Amino acid sequence: MGRKRDPTQIVKSGPGKKAKKQQPPTFPGLLTEDKTETKKLSSRQKKRLKNREEKRQKFLSMKKEKEESYQKLKAMKKSKQVEESKENKGNNNNRKRKISKQESSEEEDDEEDELEDESEEDGINEEAESSDEEEVESSDEDPQGYTDDNKLWLKPSKRKMDEDVSESEEEDENDSDDDGDDDNMDDEFDSDEDEDDEDENEDMLPIEKAAKKLNKKQEKDRKLAEAELQTNISEMEKYTLPSGQEIEKESQQPPDLQLILQRIKEVQHVLGDFKGRREPDRTRQDYLDQLIKDLCAYYSYNEFLMEKLVQLFPHEISEFLEANEVQRPVTIRTNTLKTRRRDLAQALINRGVNLDPIGKWSKVGLVVYDSQVPLGATPEYLAGHYIIQGGSSFLPVMALAPQENERILDMSSAPGGKTTHIASLMKNTGVIFANDANKDRAKAIVGNVHRMGITNTVICNYDGRKFPSVMHGFDRVLLDAPCSGTGVIAKDTEVKMNKDEKDIQRCSHLQRELLLAAIDCCDAKSSTGGYIVYSTCSILVDENESVIEYALNKRNVKLVPTGLDFGKEGYVNFERHRFHPNMKLTRRFYPHTHNLDGFFVAKLKKFSNKIPGAEEKTRVATEMADSVSVAEDIKKEVAVKGENQSGEEPVKDNKDTAPVKKDNKKKGSSKWNKKDTAKKTFKPGKFKKFKNNDGKSKQKKKPKSKN
Repeated sequence: MGRKRDPTQIVKSGPGKKAKKQQPPTFPGLLTEDKTETKKLSSRQKKRLKNREEKRQKFLSMKKEKEESYQKLKAMKKSKQVEESKENKGNNNNRKRKISKQESSEEEDDEEDELEDESEEDGINEEAESSDEEEVESSDEDPQGYTDDNKLWLKPSKRKMDEDVSESEEEDENDSDDDGDDDNMDDEFDSDEDEDDEDENEDMLPIEKAAKKLNKKQEKDRKLAEAELQTNISEMEKYTLPSGQEIEKESQQPPDLQLILQRIKEVQHVLGDFKGRREPDRTRQDYLDQLIKDLCAYYSYNEFLMEKLVQLFPHEISEFLEANEVQRPVTIRTNTLKTRRRDLAQALINRGVNLDPIGKWSKVGLVVYDSQVPLGATPEYLAGHYIIQGGSSFLPVMALAPQENERILDMSSAPGGKTTHIASLMKNTGVIFANDANKDRAKAIVGNVHRMGITNTVICNYDGRKFPSVMHGFDRVLLDAPCSGTGVIAKDTEVKMNKDEKDIQRCSHLQRELLLAAIDCCDAKSSTGGYIVYSTCSILVDENESVIEYALNKRNVKLVPTGLDFGKEGYVNFERHRFHPNMKLTRRFYPHTHNLDGFFVAKLKKFSNKIPGAEEKTRVATEMADSVSVAEDIKKEVAVKGENQSGEEPVKDNKDTAPVKKDNKKKGSSKWNKKDTAKKTFKPGKFKKFKNNDGKSKQKKKPKSKN
């Protein structure tokens, strides 16, 4: 059956092993812990504490020895003072006081670091020092080196500070984390000071304390890195250009982009202070040639275009080229004829489009950062509430500033973005003539005009250079001229390699002809207009300022402000070119400064419909025509007089004259031929022949009959 269990002697079962090992929870900052309880030190902290105790004992022993030697010296001086006279007693006392101060200062200068460190870390050291000072003060009434009055001039010596730092570094070789904060005389006690900070900042969580330490360490590393960088830059040797052999060796191998980029930075650094950093036997052109060659290799441009860009941006070439490698943000323009920008933005946000206003300078533009739906297929797009258009394309229309009920010409309007913008500003009033020389591109104008709800536009297909003969008398004319596209390289990367000097000259010549035609189409007598806006998507001076300068010389126009409150001014002086002073009224836009496509906008005001030099040309032409008509009349008169002098018409059935007439017809009507025929064709009875003795014939004119 087994033994029965006595219910009166039941042993209570305690908690399990895990429960026994588990300690009660602690809540830092909420419950006050017992301050008398000693903290458990780590092995490292114990070693540091032991070192501090040894230093303190050593310091105390040295201090006692110095005090004893000082007492002996003092007794010897007192014996000497007794022998001296009483008159010099006061002077001797003063001399003693000075000597004692100097000796005490020398002793304490060597030991003050340890005194301050021990006073900060241990209260026991402070008590020991105070007791020692009291003993020294009580031993003699004269002022000693260790008094409270001397605390003002007791400061740590630099030599001792350096020794303490070196000792702390030797002790902390194996712990890189603790060494990160060793930057003053208390470096060896940083860990203990951190523990004291923990006592003071009990409210902080452990993760906050760790983050604080990490931030301090990162800040120090950053400062050290900056200092090292500055020293490296200051001590950098002069850059030497690669020799011919090195260039040949590089040409045979695939290009090293990292090496090329480093060389570009170094050459730009030299050009920043060319006088102080260049090689003695190198010219600026040598460095520029190397820079252009490296930029062409790194960014894939041809040398002609790169030279033009370096001339435009001598200090910002890298920023411009980097900006061309990044696409510009997608922008859309609100059609104010059908909706407002706020309503359109709300509708697109509901469809998952992330957008923002393009800027304070436009009230209809929106920048699209991200879209979950295609922007060209939303119901709002199909309904004509907006059009996808670059931000820089807003600028020419804003400069044109069309007014209601005006007659406006858009000379190169495809695909219709600027035309629809003009129509929305005019609120479908007046008349807009949208012209484009390319018939296929003109079809895009038709589609956009219908989709955006434009009803005041006439679309035509003419060569812009001949448009003044078709129609003229417009209030305002917009010419967005065809160009090389150097401002939109991010969209069309083929421009990097395809454009050369002939293409630029061809574009510039076409732009000049189109601008003169646009000026001729404009009416200077318009009450509200008489303005011409010229714009290109190019940044080259040959296609912008040079074309405007040509128009200023050939037509009665002047430059006026564009009305755009941002953008860089046009060039008045560029390289060897000198332009009109008002060229600063034009505006330039760059991708690396305005985050827009490269663009140029100029606004002209026509003040006379007369063409300079045209009157003189017409006068010269009329004079030439009159002279030609007078010559013809003279010829006719001469011919009539010749017939009258003959008195009779030539005989038709004369066989001798017939073949002569045929020959004259073949040879043409020349005065020399006519003279020959006059000599050969004679009538019988008109002349009488007389012969001299010499055999020469003489012709005598028949006297005219009086009848």
